[in-house]
Amino acid sequence: MEFETLGDATGGPPLRLDWQRFSYAGKFVMTNAGKGVFRAGEPGDGEFDESVVAAVAFNEDRTGDRTVWLRYVTVRQDRRGEGLGARLCERVSDELLDSYDRVKIAVNNPFAYEALYKAGFGFTGETTGIAELVLERPHDTDATAYRAGLARYRERDLSGAERSFLDGRSEPPDER
Repeated sequence: MEFETLGDATGGPPLRLDWQRFSYAGKFVMTNAGKGVFRAGEPGDGEFDESVVAAVAFNEDRTGDRTVWLRYVTVRQDRRGEGLGARLCERVSDELLDSYDRVKIAVNNPFAYEALYKAGFGFTGETTGIAELVLERPHDTDATAYRAGLARYRERDLSGAERSFLDGRSEPPDER
């Protein structure tokens, strides 16, 4: 699998993903954000880029404080559960941290929260959007912040799978 960055935090080319195989597919045709992708094979000439197995968009924070936001992480339906989304976020962040001081992402479920923690992100204590927790790299490795994020999720009306996932979790997982 190959990693590729398309554009930069100020913009990039459109990326056409099959809406039946990817969540947020329509968000990747925008040109005001860069994209990071994992590819399995060469891009084809079809309507959609069939080589992409995971994608994330990113753009500069509007405040201009040397921060970049990751947005719309998506993994092709047949490749979900392999950790590709978190690995892609880690890879894109590593590259962005060469030019920016901080990379942030907002997550709305405990599965993404833990996966991104393993990828080197930590809870800032902030929320945005509709109850999304803000994570960032680099972050303080204090377990107190990790537990605070878990507590925020435990206060919510969760699915059975989310509640089971949170049961027994109190210490940060090992980072990669």
